[in-house]
Amino acid sequence: MRMFKPKTERIQHLVNKDGETISQLEQLLKGSVHMYIDFANVRPWATKLGWHIDAKRLKQFLDSFDNIKSIKFYVGTLVGDEESERFVRGLKELGYHVTTKPVKIMEISIDATSVDPQSTALAKQFIRASLIRHFDVATIEHLNHKFAEMNAKGVFSIEDRKCNFDVEIGRDMLIDYERNHIDTYVLWSGDSDFADPIKQLIQDGKNVRLFATARRVSTELSNLRSLGLFIFDIQKIKDFICWTKEIGPGRLG
Repeated sequence: MRMFKPKTERIQHLVNKDGETISQLEQLLKGSVHMYIDFANVRPWATKLGWHIDAKRLKQFLDSFDNIKSIKFYVGTLVGDEESERFVRGLKELGYHVTTKPVKIMEISIDATSVDPQSTALAKQFIRASLIRHFDVATIEHLNHKFAEMNAKGVFSIEDRKCNFDVEIGRDMLIDYERNHIDTYVLWSGDSDFADPIKQLIQDGKNVRLFATARRVSTELSNLRSLGLFIFDIQKIKDFICWTKEIGPGRLG
């Protein structure tokens, strides 16, 4: 009996065009499945892929697998931002198990007024020290000159946003492991911070799948392939989960 039962006519049409990917997923998603979507990690993939994930179409697609028992969605909320708050409400209405918290907004000074032209004080806020050590003096001076040019235009600080869900995702995986009978864990992320919990799950006999995109997976996670981690390229399900206007030519019928 097939686990996949299309929730919409459009999904059925796409399956009729090419059911090979669905067959592969049915083999990968064994037994009871829980999914964990780290949206802060997933959202930037659109820049690399050239297409965007549609939360509604993604939910319809995943709901077509009758053995996916939980889809947890982790996303930050920009408090006071109507679009952000509407997006989070929409996720809940679609039936995702949503975990959210306010996005931290930090102002980082780029005021070069009293900074020595050869100082790394500003650059090190954005560039790893291990890389800065390889820069010559001319490069540092050039970077500080660029900061000064921004100052001349009235820009003395930039806004940085942060909202990390590594702890929450790791916690939920642990709770699910202890309380629920789960056979397969599916993480949508490529973050190296998940290497340890994934390694532990694999060593405990669990199936772990990583849904990601090429060159967006950390070396630490890629190395776990030798232990049994399977990395599924979401390019294969683009037409099932992307914005409708981005579906490949001829795929709508």
